[in-house]
Amino acid sequence: MSGATVSCARCGRGEAPALARAPMPGPLGAEIRARVCSDCWEEWRRVEVMAINELRLNFMDPSAQDILAAEIRRFLGLDGAPGAEPEKSPDPR
Repeated sequence: MSGATVSCARCGRGEAPALARAPMPGPLGAEIRARVCSDCWEEWRRVEVMAINELRLNFMDPSAQDILAAEIRRFLGLDGAPGAEPEKSPDPR
């Protein structure tokens, strides 16, 4: 791990340990590396499968990746709101 730090958008720590590299390709990965600490990213990794299941994402549907990206942004607080737990889909009953 490098000695780099970030001001984390999710937990608010000003000198939190930064990710060593972008966790995914593209602009979202670069933004996560620049604005999210490694601890909060690991927290997302632990809840990612739950979020996929709760949102009933089917990655055969092209929009599923966009939905997951929006959930990542929301969970990590990248859109200005504090980070939150994954949203639950409405009960279909």
